[in-house]
Amino acid sequence: MTLQQLVAEARQLPQDELADLVELLLAEATEPYPEADEAWKIETRRRIAEIESGQADFIPGERVLGEMRKIVGL
Repeated sequence: MTLQQLVAEARQLPQDELADLVELLLAEATEPYPEADEAWKIETRRRIAEIESGQADFIPGERVLGEMRKIVGL
């Protein structure tokens, strides 16, 4: 079955079933990869260690928001 055929069949589903199908597909498409999970755990631990040791540089939130407003033209 081609992608176009699959989409055509999905469009024939009742609205609630189509919504369920979309929800299931999105959930599967956004499931984290085990490798990424492990990499993020390592990165998170590294960042926490930097914060706790005082090595991390912080930028005040207002400064960040101000820079963002400049970028988007607000």
